[in-house]
Amino acid sequence: MLSPRTNNLVYTFFSWYISRIIRSDFHQVVFKEITLEPGRAVLLLANHSSWWDAFVIFHLNKKFLHKKFHVMVTEENHRKVWFFKYLGAFSVKKRSRDLLTSLEFAARLLDDPENLVLIFPQGKLHSGHAHHIRFEKGLLQLVSRSAANFQYLFASLFVDYFQHRKPSVTCYLEQWMPATETSLALINDAYNKHYENARLQQAKITV
Repeated sequence: MLSPRTNNLVYTFFSWYISRIIRSDFHQVVFKEITLEPGRAVLLLANHSSWWDAFVIFHLNKKFLHKKFHVMVTEENHRKVWFFKYLGAFSVKKRSRDLLTSLEFAARLLDDPENLVLIFPQGKLHSGHAHHIRFEKGLLQLVSRSAANFQYLFASLFVDYFQHRKPSVTCYLEQWMPATETSLALINDAYNKHYENARLQQAKITV
């Protein structure tokens, strides 16, 4: 597993740079603030349809959630985008001995109430026009290895241009409270209810 690194200078620069390119490349970023439980880490699950997704959620966390940002990325992307590791990225490699190490690392992050861990549970990029989000199995192993003292936050991101030259990105957020016993199917179904509701809301937008 490739772990996050700490360098305050690099972090400060790219935190500024990400906000700058989001302001310059998008007409607007829209999200509705919600109230989270204090003193608990956040496991943020999001659909993954573009290169921008992690940066948009990094920006959202910086502006609104104010947690220590972490994101699970592929080993390839961790190596290719050198500054990812300074923004809290850690790697996962499917079908390898390191997979369990990565899941254990994520679980330990969720034991610290200061942290936010972003996971794209689809595992790959998928079209933003998808009607159903299918989770891969590793998510349940992550959840089962943690102390369960965290809160779930669902995010669904959609991009539209409408009348503008630059696109707008809308991020729908929803906190989810699971039953005492949970399963991958239960988490997946709950997320898809959120995603479908968000998709229908997005489809109703007119200008």
